[in-house]
This record gives sequence, structure tokens and C-alpha cells, in this order.
Amino acid sequence: MSVGLIALLDDVAALAKLAAASLDDIAGQAAKAGVKAAGVVIDDAAVTPRYVVGFAASRELPIVKRIALGSLKNKLLILLPAALALSLFAPWAIMPLLMLGGAYLCYEGAEKVLEMIWPHSVEPGHEAAAAADPALLEEQRIRGAIQTDFILSAEIMAITLGTMPASSFWIQALVLAAVGFGITVAVYGAVALIVKADDAGVALAASPAPVSSLFRRKAAVPSGADRALRPVTQAIGRGLVLGMPGFLKLLGLVGTAAMIWVGGGIILHGLEEFGYGGPAHMLHDAAKAAAGALPAIGGVVEWLVTAAGSGLAGLVLGVAIVLVLHKALFPAIARFRPQQARQTH
Repeated sequence: MSVGLIALLDDVAALAKLAAASLDDIAGQAAKAGVKAAGVVIDDAAVTPRYVVGFAASRELPIVKRIALGSLKNKLLILLPAALALSLFAPWAIMPLLMLGGAYLCYEGAEKVLEMIWPHSVEPGHEAAAAADPALLEEQRIRGAIQTDFILSAEIMAITLGTMPASSFWIQALVLAAVGFGITVAVYGAVALIVKADDAGVALAASPAPVSSLFRRKAAVPSGADRALRPVTQAIGRGLVLGMPGFLKLLGLVGTAAMIWVGGGIILHGLEEFGYGGPAHMLHDAAKAAAGALPAIGGVVEWLVTAAGSGLAGLVLGVAIVLVLHKALFPAIARFRPQQARQTH
């Protein structure tokens, strides 16, 4: 009896160790995928705040919450099953789809760079007609944000699937779910903080009793602590109000650069997988040579050269795609549509 109990306990301990190892493996793979998807994540966080611009402060967090829930549905109910099905039935298609997503990131990033250099006027769309109806405008903004999130989420899940080593079905499912849930919470938590930062700044700048307000006490006369900290909290508040527009602009620039860098890196790695490793090998050799020239900071230099080279490759590819689409494909479609309309009539 005692021997059987000891054997059972040994089995339980072995299972516990296996479960712990699996959890460590899932956490490690999820963290690695999150780093690989950093460019998409930053861009997601940079893009989303613009969807709440123009609404009352009381509607900002509810809008962010609805977009976050839509993002979770995108990742967990649509993209996760699709990624698992792809892994089971068409694993050969993962890298081409990942490269397609990388090309899309390069295209989006290059369009933003070109828009910074040569701004173009935007024609008023459906939002202009909905501006008189805040509820309708809110629905349109949320729908547009969730549609944009679907594209970015698809790339995040594809990057996650592409970075995972050969694993069991359930490990893949758990890693994808962990990445999808974790990134959604991180992105939309950050977005919530960003969109409310200016309101917090206004409250800090206007509060004569910051310590009493913190503890929800209404003081007829500010306390000594209030008077001592008031200059600091008011300075912080004014800094938040004045600094948020610049911070959002900087975040957008970082997001654009990260998109191009990640997209270019995906393309170079994909070409290497398909036997065209020349560009990736040249970049690797250049990064190693630069790191060897500055051995004290060799790791940093190697990363910077690799990122810069991937970004340059991504920008060149992105500009090429922009030119092909806007100078050839889109005009051809525009010419075809009126002709098609005449034939139907």
C-alpha cells in the first residue's frame, strides 16, 4: 500500500514538473513572440488613440474598452483557430503568409513616411456625414478601429506562429492565446493611460490640495503637505497637458519605424528560408564587422546595424509596393470600373 502511494506521489511530482516545464516553455515562447511582434504592437498603440479624438472625456474609456473587446474576439475567436488550422493542414503556407504580412507592414510604414514628406489632402468620407450624430460617429470609429486591429492582430499571430519551434497542438494553442491576450491587455491598457493622461494632467494642474484629493478628503484649507507638494503636482500636470501631443507624435514615429524594421526583417528571413540568403548574409556580416570594430558595445552595435539594415530593406520594398499600387494597379482598377459600369447598363 505504502509503495503504491509513493509511486503515485512520484507520478504526481513528475506530472507537476512536466506541467511547470510546459508553462515555462509557453511563457518563454510567448515572450519571444511578443518581442518579435514589437513593431506591430507599438504601431497598434500609436494608431488607436486617434479613434477617440473629438469625443467627450466620459466616452473615451468606454470606446477603448469596446475596441479592446473587439481585438480579443479578432485574436482568440477568429485568428487563433485559423492559425492552428494552418499549422495542422498547411504548415508550408506559414512562411509565405508571414512574408505577405511583412510586405504589408513595409507598405503601411512606407506610406506613412511618404505622407510625412509629401502630405496629401484627404477627401471627407462617411465620418463627415456622421459628425452631427455622435452615436453614429462613435460606432463608425469603433468599427474602423476593430477592422484595423484585425490586420495588425493577424500579423501578430502570424509572427507568433512563425517564431514557435515544433510543438504540440496544445502548446501552440496556449502560446497563441497567451500572446493574443497579453498583447491586447498591454496595448489597450497603454492606450487607456494615454487617452486619459491629459485629463489627469488638467486635474493635477488645477488641484489646490493634491494630497487631500488623493485620499478623497475635502479640506477647507489645504494642509501643509498639500502646500508643499502643490508646485510639484501642478508642474507635472502642466507637463502632461503640454507634452502629450508631442508624445503621441513621437509614438507614431517610433511605431512607423518599428513597422518598417520588423517587416524588412521578416522579408529578409523569409528569403533566406527559400534559399535567397544573400541579402540576409550580407547584413549579418556587416553587423558582425561593426560589432568587432567596437567590441565594448558590440552587442548594441550589432543590433543597431541589423535593425537599420532591415529597416532600409523594408523601406525600399515598401516604397516599391506603394509605387506599384498607386501608379499602376489602382489607376487601372479605376479605369476598369467605369467601363464595367457602362457595360452592365
